[in-house]
Amino acid sequence: MYTGLLHAHSGLRWVVLILLIAAIFNAFGKKNGGVWTAKDKKITLFAMVFTHIQLVLGIILYFMSPKVQFVEGFMQNPVYRFFAVEHITLMIIAIALITIGYSKAKRAATDAKKFGAVATFYLVGLILILASIPWPFRNLGSGWF
Repeated sequence: MYTGLLHAHSGLRWVVLILLIAAIFNAFGKKNGGVWTAKDKKITLFAMVFTHIQLVLGIILYFMSPKVQFVEGFMQNPVYRFFAVEHITLMIIAIALITIGYSKAKRAATDAKKFGAVATFYLVGLILILASIPWPFRNLGSGWF
C-alpha cells in the first residue's frame, strides 16, 4: 500500500504543477482586461482541488513513510529533517495560500481582482511547492516519478 500511495503522490505532483502553471498563466494573461469566465473558474478550481488531493495523500504518507522518523537526532539527518519538518510545513503553507487565492478570487468584485488574486497567491504557492519538492538533485532519496 505504501508503494502505491508513494507512486500516486509522486505522479500527481506533475498534474498539480501543470494545473498551477496553467492557472497562473491564464490569470496573468487576463489580469489587465480579461473577463472571468466559467473556464477560468474551472482552471483555478481544478488546480486547488488537485493540490488538496495531493495534500491528503501526503498526510497519509507522512504517517507511513520510513523517511519520517522521530528518532533521537533526526534533525541532524537531512533526509529525516526534510520529510518530517520542511516538506510538510512548506506544502501546507503553499496549499493554504492557493486556497486563500481561490477564495479571494471567488469573492472579488471585479474580474481584474479575481485574476490578480489567482496570479499572486497561486504563484507564491507554486514557488513554495517547487522549493519543497524532493527533487532527485537534492539527494533526498527521491526520483522524478
